[in-house]
Amino acid sequence: MMDRMNPAVPPPAPPPGKGKKKHRISVALGLWIIKRIERILVKFSPVGDTPFLSPAEFAWVDLLESDWKVIRKELDRLLKAPERIPNFQDISRDQTNITRDDKWKSYFLYGYGYKMAGNCNECPETTRIIENIPGMFTAFFSVLAPGKHIPRHRGPYKGLLRCHLALIVPEPREDCWIEVGDKSTAWEEGRCIVFDDTYKHRVQNNTDGMRVVLFLDVLRPLKFPGSLLNRLVLQLIRLSPFIQDARRNQVAWEKRLGA
Repeated sequence: MMDRMNPAVPPPAPPPGKGKKKHRISVALGLWIIKRIERILVKFSPVGDTPFLSPAEFAWVDLLESDWKVIRKELDRLLKAPERIPNFQDISRDQTNITRDDKWKSYFLYGYGYKMAGNCNECPETTRIIENIPGMFTAFFSVLAPGKHIPRHRGPYKGLLRCHLALIVPEPREDCWIEVGDKSTAWEEGRCIVFDDTYKHRVQNNTDGMRVVLFLDVLRPLKFPGSLLNRLVLQLIRLSPFIQDARRNQVAWEKRLGA
């Protein structure tokens, strides 16, 4: 790794006046609670608290890397009809703070534990593989166009770890990278990068080619009772308006394609 300084409709606006103030207070309170829960989780995490983690610590990485060409084959078929792959912010509206153009697209298979059945049916082998990953919570193909920059931002919650399985990496490889904390690395086709996205991170594709990864969020390994607390928090997040809105957007997108 190299040392270096990691959703097009806005989210619904809170009601004016008192309602807006109440919304701000509730968000601030939620963040305050999450921060304190994260401090507890770190104490029960056997994989430590660093920006990047060694893929060798996770048995499921071998499963992904050994079958990456199977996944790539299904991806190649999807890319023949790029208009069927939505912009990330079309599905997850709260991402408009980091992306508003059409240069970051996402094809969801799972989102926070919810299965996108139509998309999974289009990618049966990829679905089979990811469903064998213990604690797999989110999975989608993340497509980054040439020249796309995703600014520095923080992930929502430390109870999940992020994995990128590189499927298409443009050349020169060193000009397409991800920075997490104060470290950065370039992707390598067929290999996984595992990181903690609660460290501020950013992505840059300075090449003329497209970069695609299989983007996964997986439960952070935790000892009891941290594991129980984590599952309770994630269940609450799954039921939150942000996640439910993304589910509705995905369903609406699939209906438009089928129309």
